[in-house]
Amino acid sequence: MSSMTDGFETALATLLFNNTAIANIGDAAGLPATAGAGSTQLALSSATLTDADTLLTATELAYTGYVRPTQARSAAGWTITGDTADNAALIQFGNMTAGGPVTAVHVGLGFIATGSVLRLHRALVSNLVINNGVNPQFAIGALDWVFA
Repeated sequence: MSSMTDGFETALATLLFNNTAIANIGDAAGLPATAGAGSTQLALSSATLTDADTLLTATELAYTGYVRPTQARSAAGWTITGDTADNAALIQFGNMTAGGPVTAVHVGLGFIATGSVLRLHRALVSNLVINNGVNPQFAIGALDWVFA
C-alpha cells in the first residue's frame, strides 16, 4: 500500500476544498487552481456509499423539503488543518415538511461543475433519523474529510 506525505495531504485538501494551487507537480507552476472556485455539493444517503458508486443520487434521500447544500471552495466554506478539511459554515439539508421518518447513514460530496458525480463519501458518526419538522445539519466543524 502506498501513502501520501503529510504535506501533500494538506496540499491536496487545500486544492480540492479551497481552490489553492499545488506547486511543483509537472513543473514549478504545478497543479493550478480553477479559474472559478465553484462550490462543493453534499448529499445524504440512505445506504452505505462505496468507492464503486459514481453518483450522489445512488441512494440519496428524497423527502419533501430536502435540498443539497453547497459550500464554497474557499476558506469561507472549508477549514484545512493538516490532512483534514472541516466545514467552516453551518450545513443544512432542508426541513422535512411531510412524510418520514427516513434514515441517513452516509454523506457524499461532489463539485457543482460535475453535477451529481460523487467524488468523496463517508459514513456518518451515527445514523441520523429524520422526521417531519426536522432540518438535518452539520454544525461548524462537524463534517470532516480526512486525507490520510
